[in-house]
Amino acid sequence: MRDYRYYQSAFAGVPKPFAFVDLDLLEENAEQISLQSNGKPVRIASKSIRSVAILKHVLQLDDCFRGLMCYSAPEVLHLCEAGFDDLLLGYPLWEKSWLLSIASEIKNGRSITLMIDSLPHVEQLEQIARETGTRLPVCLDIDMSSDVLGLHFGVWRSPLRSLEASLSLAKRVASSDHLYLDGVMGYEAQIAGVGDRYPRQFLKNSIIRLLKQYSVKEVAARRATLVHAIRELGISLRFVNGGGTGSLHLTGKEDAVTEVTAGSGFFSPGLFDYFQDFRFHPAAGFALEIIRKPTEHIYTCAGGGYIASGSAGRDRLPKPYLPTGAKLFPNEGAGEVQTPIHYQGMETLELGDPIFFRHAKAGELCERFTRLYCISGGKIIEEVTTYRGDGLCSL
Repeated sequence: MRDYRYYQSAFAGVPKPFAFVDLDLLEENAEQISLQSNGKPVRIASKSIRSVAILKHVLQLDDCFRGLMCYSAPEVLHLCEAGFDDLLLGYPLWEKSWLLSIASEIKNGRSITLMIDSLPHVEQLEQIARETGTRLPVCLDIDMSSDVLGLHFGVWRSPLRSLEASLSLAKRVASSDHLYLDGVMGYEAQIAGVGDRYPRQFLKNSIIRLLKQYSVKEVAARRATLVHAIRELGISLRFVNGGGTGSLHLTGKEDAVTEVTAGSGFFSPGLFDYFQDFRFHPAAGFALEIIRKPTEHIYTCAGGGYIASGSAGRDRLPKPYLPTGAKLFPNEGAGEVQTPIHYQGMETLELGDPIFFRHAKAGELCERFTRLYCISGGKIIEEVTTYRGDGLCSL
């Protein structure tokens, strides 16, 4: 556990605000992710990292880290330019100009797999393949949400909810001269992305845990049935992808799954404090400068309104991290140009001192900063760019 003075000393003289990655803690998180994957290869979710240098660093930490799951066409092309390969688009694409560019990369030998979940996606990609004179690898995105007593437990993602619909689309791809089925993906967001350890919410936490227990079994059975049925059609799949950081320890146990995905666990943002089954180290954050002291125990920082996406709530706010005991004010939260905090602890804070925060989500931190300071052994050892620093703003 780091304390305030550890980071204060390490970043002395660095102009604020700034973002940072603690490489020592990131590497400990990577080791834990490797152990939780149950021996399965881990594909890195690039949306949770959003820095070419950090992605390269993670991929070289362990042989289990192989390939990237990307989130947009411009990102894929940016990563191709940076030398990455084995790229899986986690979401379908439609814009023709981007698809033509990616098809050109595939034609030139780059391993890029495109996501589909409907017949229009197939027809669009077939047209692109005909125009570019190439054969495109595709992946079926299967809906992994669970229906429990009329409750939709999961996210609204893919329309492929039944075995029949999934096999129908798989057959359509298999009959195509321009596409081939490279893999199957199913992201169980209701397990991997839903916290179940929120303070003072015992009933809600208990209900979510029960729903998760049901969903884990139901999802595993459904995925195994689908993969078996696809292979019975004579289709050979290169990969079957599942999971996220929040479900690694469960999804990795499924025989049908050949690889799992992880991203947020490397940085361990604020939302990951609310999961019962695991703990990672806070390895990334940002620092704001104290510019005012309105009254005793209240310190106002410049900036800080870095609110996370998703359903609006207090858990989407950045979390004051260090010094320990610093808190946001409920009626102000994190502001566009200033953020007041309450602190009544052991550290003596002055104007110009930093307050260290954690973003609620992992990758969204890098959308606010162009550079990351990399720290190891209590010292800054490198300064690297984020996607934003590279000039990439794709979603």
